[in-house]
Amino acid sequence: MSEILYWLPACCLKHHLQDMVDGGWRTLKSGNVKHWEHFEHKADIGIRGYGATPPAAFAQCALALTAVSTDPAQVAPRVPVSIACAAPELDALLLDWLGALLLEMDRRKMLFSRYEIQIAEGKLTATAWGETVEPARHQPAVEVKAATYHALAVRQLADGSWLAQCVVDV
Repeated sequence: MSEILYWLPACCLKHHLQDMVDGGWRTLKSGNVKHWEHFEHKADIGIRGYGATPPAAFAQCALALTAVSTDPAQVAPRVPVSIACAAPELDALLLDWLGALLLEMDRRKMLFSRYEIQIAEGKLTATAWGETVEPARHQPAVEVKAATYHALAVRQLADGSWLAQCVVDV
């Protein structure tokens, strides 16, 4: 089965949560493997990534971050940007990663759609590929201000895959 992507603009998200399964955007993949999704939160938006490894889950969480503002499929992976951060625990490393990504998005006026991440001994090194925001094409719905500790989790699931999630302030 091929990938099916359902997308709802963030500006409409809070108005439709009652009518939606899983809240917001959701991605269904072949088999039972989910890659990223948004989850309901009272005032903000939850982002969640799944992957075979922590780096893969972090990359999918970053795609969910992009999807808060725009459809990631509309963001061309043209320009590489190097990002590095460190933290003693995976939970804290996820927050540092998302914070560093948000900083680059703001500083460079870019959106990202592709990520290559390595994690070793509490250090994350990554390359994020994206392009400069083009408002007419990307139609950014909201700006993510920060990744928060609310609902923060990085853990291995019963099937051996990894989950990385938190709530982002919009």
